[in-house]
Amino acid sequence: MAFFIVLGTCLVALAIALNVSWIIFHWRQVVPLVLGIILFGLLIAGMVINTIFLVREIRRNEQQDSFLNAITHELKTPIASIRLYLETLEKRPLDEAQRHEFYRVMLADTDRLLGTVEQVLKASQIRQVSSRQNWKEVDLAAVVRDALQLARLRQHLPEDAMYFGAEPPAGIMVMGNVEELRTAVFNLFDNAIKYSGEKKKIVVDLLAPNIDTVALRVRDYGVGIEPKELKRIFKRFYRAPNPLNREVKGTGLGLFMVRSIARRHGGDAYAESKGEGLGSTFTMRLPRVYRA
Repeated sequence: MAFFIVLGTCLVALAIALNVSWIIFHWRQVVPLVLGIILFGLLIAGMVINTIFLVREIRRNEQQDSFLNAITHELKTPIASIRLYLETLEKRPLDEAQRHEFYRVMLADTDRLLGTVEQVLKASQIRQVSSRQNWKEVDLAAVVRDALQLARLRQHLPEDAMYFGAEPPAGIMVMGNVEELRTAVFNLFDNAIKYSGEKKKIVVDLLAPNIDTVALRVRDYGVGIEPKELKRIFKRFYRAPNPLNREVKGTGLGLFMVRSIARRHGGDAYAESKGEGLGSTFTMRLPRVYRA
């Protein structure tokens, strides 16, 4: 990428030098002067646009490579684990308690596989044109409660590790697809859990700042995010550098799905953080269905 940026910069500089030279040698001839300025302007604009698109394409390819590496790991690890347990069951005599423990681990691995595949499929579906024929009024407070309980159960978290800052108000209704909204909420929780470090403290708030808006705010006290990364983390396949210096499971699709679902429902999603080690706050805003 650096090579193409430098090459584009040099070509633009060369075009500008030629343009200046043309103006100097033809400043008394109006027609050649005007035509030269226009043509050189178009040339410079074309090179700048070409360099921008080229750099974006390289960056997109790098993100896709990162995604393929992540998804390969997410698929390979549980498959290898299941194979190992199956080989053990086949070759060694085990008592009933050991067999049940092996079955439990293999079921957990298959759930992980299924979750990865479903996330990729949902991310693909989200990019397609939205259809509102299945939309209905959704109790967002109930969706958030269910997702909170599910996140605690899957990650084996105590209640004091992930909790409501205040009891969600009643009658928080939004118009949309309940499955998509459940996916967005769960991805917000999953992201907060992944980047909270060893000692997890996650505060969830469902707010109604006005009669037209509802906001889900998820605050963690984990690794934090550098300010320059706050907008990038919602891009497809993008994964921010991890200050924990350890591997974090994921495909780079979770936050992309959150923002895409929020925007499809007429809202938006954004992140706030004061920097590395200072925690993060993720907010998803949606239009509220208000009943007087």
